[in-house]
Amino acid sequence: MAPLESARRRPAHRTHRVALLLITLVAGLGVLPGVAVAAPGAQLNAADMTLLNGVRLAGLWEMPAGQMAAEKGQSARVRQIGAEISRQHGVLDQLVVDAANKLGATLPTDPTTEQKGWLAEMQNSTGARFDQIFVTRLRVAHGKIFPVIGAIRASTRDATVRKLADAANKFVSDHMAMLESTGLVRWQQLPPAALPPAQSDSLVAAAAANVGSGGRGAEVSTTVVWLVFLVALGTGGIATYRILRRS
Repeated sequence: MAPLESARRRPAHRTHRVALLLITLVAGLGVLPGVAVAAPGAQLNAADMTLLNGVRLAGLWEMPAGQMAAEKGQSARVRQIGAEISRQHGVLDQLVVDAANKLGATLPTDPTTEQKGWLAEMQNSTGARFDQIFVTRLRVAHGKIFPVIGAIRASTRDATVRKLADAANKFVSDHMAMLESTGLVRWQQLPPAALPPAQSDSLVAAAAANVGSGGRGAEVSTTVVWLVFLVALGTGGIATYRILRRS
């Protein structure tokens, strides 16, 4: 082979290798289980995804919970708010699905094991016991996600996430008021309010950590965010168990 011909082929060969590498990387992102892939130009971080996933998961268990309350609640008020909470979560669920589609993010399709356990607990209860479980479970869950929504709304760089946070904030606030109107909320037994200490790695601090050195988005570990989120849910679960055990 002539030296000139060989020199011409080397750049083409390198270009081909780079193209194959890019294709392999894109394909790898597509098959990673449970990974949400943001659309080009999106500025999502772990806290943003926590909001998308949290809103979606709330709808997946609270819609059937509300339907159960509408059908088997002992008091007329519980039946009324059960139907309304289920309906409103249907609206909110469509909003989060639309946001995820716009951002190219993957959402959960099933409630968590813990949430399925709450639904089973409601299914197996009747009368006043059902009403108490329904109000307690939903009020604790709403109280846990409410500050998360505010923290992410305050710090996210993405306009779609801000819009979703605004909608979720209103729905959650309204749902807490509805649940409280039943008179079944046991205030003294709710989990105490907790603010993250300075330099904390808590979810609220992680949500605020969007800006790093040089104005670039700070890298936030998804594992850390979900771990803190699950710890918060666990705390709420323990408090709920104590409330229900005393009823």
